[in-house]
Amino acid sequence: MEDLKRYIREVPDYPKPGINFYDITTLLKEPQGLRATVDSFGRLLRDRVIDKVVGIESRGFLFGPQLAYQFSAGFVPVRKPGKLPAETVSQSYQLEYGTDELEMHRDAVSVGERVLIVDDVIATGGTAAATAKLVESCGAEVAAFGFVVELTFLDGRGKLSGYDVETLVRY
Repeated sequence: MEDLKRYIREVPDYPKPGINFYDITTLLKEPQGLRATVDSFGRLLRDRVIDKVVGIESRGFLFGPQLAYQFSAGFVPVRKPGKLPAETVSQSYQLEYGTDELEMHRDAVSVGERVLIVDDVIATGGTAAATAKLVESCGAEVAAFGFVVELTFLDGRGKLSGYDVETLVRY
């Protein structure tokens, strides 16, 4: 899976000096890269029972529906506030410079369902941990997390201690 790195563009000093941004748009535009990513997730997670796949806004929306299809599961978007039309549950979380919030439809997952949470990158882990709280607040269980890229130097995995975390590429 480390060969997926050849499809990921590294952009130095973006969005600010000293930050190295790992751009997956180059992976998405290559049919072989996109297929290898989705197939790799499928192999890594094949032994899990998945009822729903939750995609975190917005790049989790790129992989979540494809994985939901593979697992014959439903897909659920987790969004920034004010984007979902029906009754929602929300979860605030800390950023290094303030707070943010995520929402999910209250009826998106049910008690006892097993949920795979998907996003493109795990950095500090705050967004993923908040998403797990949303899922669990509705009575569902987090079966696993799946990320394309893990920035190991930020230790986001530490915020997800006790959960099954799968990543395809590590920096």
